[in-house]
Amino acid sequence: MNLKDKGSSALAVTMTRLWQDSANDLPMEDRLKALAQSLIAMANELGEAASHADKNPMSADRPAIMAPRSRQDLGDLALRTYRERRRRNEIFADDTLFGEPAWDILLDLFVAGEKNKRVAVTSACIGSGVPSTTALRWLNVLELRGLVEREDDNQDARRSFVRLTPKARDMMVEYFTHL
Repeated sequence: MNLKDKGSSALAVTMTRLWQDSANDLPMEDRLKALAQSLIAMANELGEAASHADKNPMSADRPAIMAPRSRQDLGDLALRTYRERRRRNEIFADDTLFGEPAWDILLDLFVAGEKNKRVAVTSACIGSGVPSTTALRWLNVLELRGLVEREDDNQDARRSFVRLTPKARDMMVEYFTHL
């Protein structure tokens, strides 16, 4: 139960007790004063509980997984997500069940970008988990949508690199920050 639920529950109990208690024959003004005092006391308790939760981030009132904050944390989370997707294919022993090559390409490029690594087009195709022709089609789609960009290799004219655009990186950061 989180602080909001505790506060709502306590408020409901207090209001019920003050307003519906048949033995309570206080005048309306006194009932309102009692209610105000109870609300102030609850607000103080909730404030103390919130302060305690801020000092102890892994308390029961907070989620166990906090949003990652550093670039490395985001990259690690994306890498775990990518690996979990590969694990599904291994467990179900069927690569055709869970095909989402665009997402796999974005994950792969995001992880590489967070580690300042360049990704060759051929590596991005392998990372997609689908045949090269399918991966190349998806790279073209992502490029047309402004999510990836290609860069020629100055050392080898046969090779080019692919990376997320700043727009796509921002979208990935937003996704993993709020995951």
